[in-house]
Amino acid sequence: MSSYPVKIAASLFIISITVIGVYFMHPVLVPLLLAFLFAILLRPVVAFLNYRLKFPHVIAVFTTVILAILVGISIVFFISRQISTFSEDIPNIKQHLNIHYHNIQSWIHEKLNISYRNQNNYIEKVTHQIEDRNELMGNTLDRFSTVILTLVLLPIYTFLILLYRTLFIKFLTKVVNIQHHIILKEIMFEIKTVVRSYIVGLLLEMAIIATMISAGLMIVGVEYPIFMGVVAAILNLIPYIGIFTAALLTMTVALGSSSELSMLISVIVIFAVVHFIDGNILIPRVVSSKIKINALAAMIGVVGGGALIGISGMFLALPIIAIIKVIFDRIPALEPWGYLLGDTIPKTFDWHNIKLPDLNVGNEEEDIASTPHSVAKDEEPRKESN
Repeated sequence: MSSYPVKIAASLFIISITVIGVYFMHPVLVPLLLAFLFAILLRPVVAFLNYRLKFPHVIAVFTTVILAILVGISIVFFISRQISTFSEDIPNIKQHLNIHYHNIQSWIHEKLNISYRNQNNYIEKVTHQIEDRNELMGNTLDRFSTVILTLVLLPIYTFLILLYRTLFIKFLTKVVNIQHHIILKEIMFEIKTVVRSYIVGLLLEMAIIATMISAGLMIVGVEYPIFMGVVAAILNLIPYIGIFTAALLTMTVALGSSSELSMLISVIVIFAVVHFIDGNILIPRVVSSKIKINALAAMIGVVGGGALIGISGMFLALPIIAIIKVIFDRIPALEPWGYLLGDTIPKTFDWHNIKLPDLNVGNEEEDIASTPHSVAKDEEPRKESN
């Protein structure tokens, strides 16, 4: 009985140390974890160059990382071209937004009898509060330097993880007892399958969402449909929050390019349809076909990751939870926690199947010993009455 509280205290201590370590070490851990995911994704390319084309291992890894960098640069170049084209039309967008702003002010003044001065004072107050919160959140220069550091370390870490892959595997075989090597091999294979299918599914989901949103905005007549579709697909990488942010951004652009409110309704309908298709078809069939995580665990992980280390934590939450679930499912002592993270919902649960301890086991002898006395006491009044 005394060992159970000790185990709980040890578990809580380990969890607390892990959370504190992630919070303070996230500038180092984030690029390392991203590099680990990219290394799993790029491993087939290295194997193809290594075994099929007979490249030396170092050359194969170097070539793979260079190709990945070129793909990333081409994507950034495309987005930057779209941003430069979009920035040229910002004055026109501001002009249309001012028209909508004054129309909303006039409606509030007529329907709610709130003066223009009070409205402006309230907006200035909210603006100052937002600026104060932004100052408390940290310096913009520090954030920019963190992003640059991540972009520099990411290809270096990816190269080194791919280069020393066999070293890491040999290390794990030395740490784990030889009788558990089969379980270790299953865990490593399952992690590779889950992470690779998740990233490939995520890229495919991004392409489908960008195509659908771009086509819908193009049909409706919203300006910069391809740019807004790509931005929506990138923001959709942040689960549950990114698609709503993309919808608000697209509605702002729609209001800025047209003075008709029907355009706003059309944008809302497009994003609602795309979000429905994404949530009911793309995510279950394409992205999460190998990741069996329930919605509650995913939501807590995304919100907790965002509160702990920001947007990168929200992006890394799902693959990390999936890896943790794979490990828990293969270890008997941790298997219940893996079941808790899973998406298997039992149809019914019968409490009668659980054998509860008999609390009267110790009192049976006392009851038997007390039975003759009670019988004798009951017989005495009967004799007297007779």
